[in-house]
Amino acid sequence: MDTQSLRAFLAVAEQESFSLAAEQLHLTQPAVSKRVATLEGQIGARLFDRIGRHIGLTEAGHTLLPRARQILVMFDDTQRALTNLNGSIGGSLSLATSHHVGLHRLPPLLKHFTRQHPAVRLDLRFLDSEQAYQQVLDGALELAVVTLAPSPSKELVTVPIWVDQLHFVCGNEHPLASARELPLSALSDFDAVLPGDLTFTRGIVTETFAQEGLRVRVSMSTNYLETLKMMVSIGLGWSVLPETMIDDELHRLPIHHRPIERPLGYLFHRGRTLSNAASSMLRLLDAERTAEQDMAHE
Repeated sequence: MDTQSLRAFLAVAEQESFSLAAEQLHLTQPAVSKRVATLEGQIGARLFDRIGRHIGLTEAGHTLLPRARQILVMFDDTQRALTNLNGSIGGSLSLATSHHVGLHRLPPLLKHFTRQHPAVRLDLRFLDSEQAYQQVLDGALELAVVTLAPSPSKELVTVPIWVDQLHFVCGNEHPLASARELPLSALSDFDAVLPGDLTFTRGIVTETFAQEGLRVRVSMSTNYLETLKMMVSIGLGWSVLPETMIDDELHRLPIHHRPIERPLGYLFHRGRTLSNAASSMLRLLDAERTAEQDMAHE
C-alpha cells in the first residue's frame, strides 16, 4: 500500500467526507475516491460504508486507522531525518495554534520566521488547543503553540512561554458592575459565559471554583474569546478574559481572589524527529521564553 492512498484514507476518516478530504489534500474528489478504492483493492476489504450522505468506517476501516497513522508517522519521520542531514531549512512545517495565541502572541514570531526562512512552506492551522494536542499526539502535526493542558501526556514535550492572567469581567450595565468588592461566591448566583465544557480554560476556571466548594452557572459557551467578549459586553453573563482583551466595553470585577492563570506555550511529540524548520521555530520560541522570563524578573 502506498502513502498517498493511506493519506487519502486518513483524510476521509477524519473529515467523514470525500469532498472535505479532497479540500484538505488539495485534490479533486474523484482523485481521493480513486486512491481509497485502490487501497480497498490492495487489502481486499471495504473501508467505508456510504449510507446516503453519511460516511462511516467499516470494521476493516477501524482496524486500519491506527496502523495507517503509525505507518505515515514513521514514513514522515524517516523523510525528515534524511532531509535534515544536509542542514538546509526548507520544506513544510505543520504548526497549529489557537485563535487567541495566533492573533495576540505569534504574529511577530511568524513574521520573523518567514523572513528568515523563505524556503519553508508554513502550514499554519487554527485549532482549539485540545484538537491541536490530539493531532500532535497522532502525528498529524509537528508543533503546536496553544494553551497548555493542566496534565499533559507523557508522550509530549510541553514548554510554557507566556502566562495569561484571566480577569473576571462583566458588562458595564450588569448588576455586578456596581460592587466595590466581591467574594468569589458572589459569581455563583449569576450566569457565566465561558469556553466549551471540554476546553483547558474552562477546566481551569471550574476547578478554581470547585476548590472553594462552589459551582459555576454556565448559560452559554463558545471557544472564541472574541465572541465571549462580545457576549459579556452586551450583558449575557460574566466571564474571564486575558488582560489584553479588556477595554472600555467591559467592567473588571473586584473579586477578592488570586488571579486565575493559564500557561501558553509549545508542544511536540517526544518520539518525533523534528525537521530543521521545526527546530528553527523552537529556537525562536525559546528566545521569546527567555525574553518573557527576563521581563518578569525586572
